[in-house]
Amino acid sequence: MEADRVGTGAGKARVSEGVLQQAIDRAARVLMDSQAADGHWVFDLEADATIPAEYILLKHHLGEEPDPEIARRIGNYLRRIQGDHGGWPLFFKGAFNISASVKAYFALKAIGDDIDAPHMARARQAIHDNGGAAASNVFTRILLAQFGAVPWTAVPVMPVEIMLLPRWFPFHLTKISYWARTVIVPLLVLMACQSKAKNPRNLRIDELFLVPAHQVKSWPKAPHVKKPWGEIFGAIDRVLRLAQPLFPKKSREKAIEKAVAFTRERLNGEDGLGAIYPAMANTVMMFDLLGWSPKHPEVATARYAIEKLLIIDEAADEAFCQPCVSPVWDTSLLCHAMMEVGTDEALERTGKALEWLKGEQILDVKGDWADQRPNVRPGGWAFQYGNDHYPDLDDTAVVVMAFNRAQPQLAAAGLPADYDTTVARGAEWVEGLQSRNGGWGAFDADNTHYHLNYIPFSDHGALLDPPTSDVTGRCLGMMAQLGADKDSPAMKEAVAYLLNEQEKDGSWFGRWGVNYVYGTWSALNGLNAAGLPPEHPAMKKAVEWLVQIQNPDGGWGEDCESYALDYRGYQPFPSTASQTAWALLGLMAAGAVDHPAVARGIEWLTRNQGGDGLWKEEFYSGGGFPRIFYLRYHGYSKYFPLWALARYRNLSNSNSKLVSVGL
Repeated sequence: MEADRVGTGAGKARVSEGVLQQAIDRAARVLMDSQAADGHWVFDLEADATIPAEYILLKHHLGEEPDPEIARRIGNYLRRIQGDHGGWPLFFKGAFNISASVKAYFALKAIGDDIDAPHMARARQAIHDNGGAAASNVFTRILLAQFGAVPWTAVPVMPVEIMLLPRWFPFHLTKISYWARTVIVPLLVLMACQSKAKNPRNLRIDELFLVPAHQVKSWPKAPHVKKPWGEIFGAIDRVLRLAQPLFPKKSREKAIEKAVAFTRERLNGEDGLGAIYPAMANTVMMFDLLGWSPKHPEVATARYAIEKLLIIDEAADEAFCQPCVSPVWDTSLLCHAMMEVGTDEALERTGKALEWLKGEQILDVKGDWADQRPNVRPGGWAFQYGNDHYPDLDDTAVVVMAFNRAQPQLAAAGLPADYDTTVARGAEWVEGLQSRNGGWGAFDADNTHYHLNYIPFSDHGALLDPPTSDVTGRCLGMMAQLGADKDSPAMKEAVAYLLNEQEKDGSWFGRWGVNYVYGTWSALNGLNAAGLPPEHPAMKKAVEWLVQIQNPDGGWGEDCESYALDYRGYQPFPSTASQTAWALLGLMAAGAVDHPAVARGIEWLTRNQGGDGLWKEEFYSGGGFPRIFYLRYHGYSKYFPLWALARYRNLSNSNSKLVSVGL
């Protein structure tokens, strides 16, 4: 392969057309072969040790023993991902995390690991060295309280009467994010009743505490909380703790009834409440606490929804539980990659995928987003198979662009292409959820009640869903691709939002992907589609930044630690396939296809392509919640490099060096 590369000067290597096409063909073939019979794609979605550990502990909470084979394989998985520091990180080869480590240790003990085994002793020592189990975060403390490991006084007060608060109150469910809403509502019932795990083997982890567990009666101050918020909310918590026993019984019963009704309305069939594991698990525990039979149809379905999240890897003899699934996201992004590939078969595969996506559009459910935008018609897509109350703006924008982009090609080929209504309804919903500051959040408009991130319960600092640059870039790109008037208020405000959000170094923060490389790619796509030329200062500055951070090997990488508390900016990291692809796509969106850095990045992708036609990537490049929850999208290292390679080929062979679509 080296012989097929020709130099571009200054030590830069440019891949020959033959090598480039071969790389595209190999990757495209594997991905086309992985398409499901009904047209969609879905790849594994992996988080850290907490979700598999919680799955094991959920079974013990319900008074059951998990399936021995699944438990054994989850044990294998947890032992493999244990860090060299003795504990468990939040991402591959990451730093020690106390909460993940406590849960993983607890789960392994539940599986049957001897606490004196070397890996358990190392974990226990690491936990001790980092303050013991008492240093865990709020959600871990709630789990420990349910198992009797700490008293409920070690958990901040969150009275279930929250369900009865009026909308004007400083805290209201409509003021927090969808994920927080769905997790909290059933959890409020568990906390109000001080749920007790059935724990048939009386599992305990007293050995993880530096002080007797019953003495743990307060919680560490969240590092992101600044004065005076910590003091204000700390005082409110103390008042609530004293007042809670005096709350009227009837009010509590009414609040529990309302929480149950909220949950049941959004149970979402076999996809579960919110289609995310924590909300689904809390739902099952709530039903059990309230005495609902496991045979009750809603209980049985809710429990089955959790089992569907399991990934059993027989070859590796491992298993893990996904936090959720990503079929709409994977499918929509792969549609764009396939359109870049551009062959007749790729177009046919795209058409099949779009037909599946058409059936996933949510047209008849006004979800929680309607609390802020009651006059907007539904028309979005969820991230998962089913999540009708919570469509995703990011997904919807990407899906709409795929339909719009493919429609003329499909029609010319005589394939189904009746997508005018589909596109119009999707675009209408996205445009209707633009926030007042010109940007877009992921699920709601104007979810910007920032003071709520300082309540003691929110030690993770992720209760909200404010507008972000990455989602805004996609929504702006969608509007521009559909021909929106560049002088319209919506377009001008979106462009102004992105320009205002650009960092001093030229990058953009990435909320849903790691991190500034992801955010910069996303913003450049939208600004390019909106008509900003490569000569615009914002575009030039972003190109300069991406070139500056390119690794010596030609690729790009970024450490998850760039989400550190002070957001000190990009943190260097070894090159990864997904982040290299994002950087390349961003540079090309800014009109820099002929820049030597792009040639070097393309060379890195072809050089690091595996024998199976794909790219190996163990590092995490997906964002769940900055600083506390990261994701490894198993599809990212597969379709993003293909997309970048094919786009490079297409632009290199074009008279224009500018991307003509919004993504």
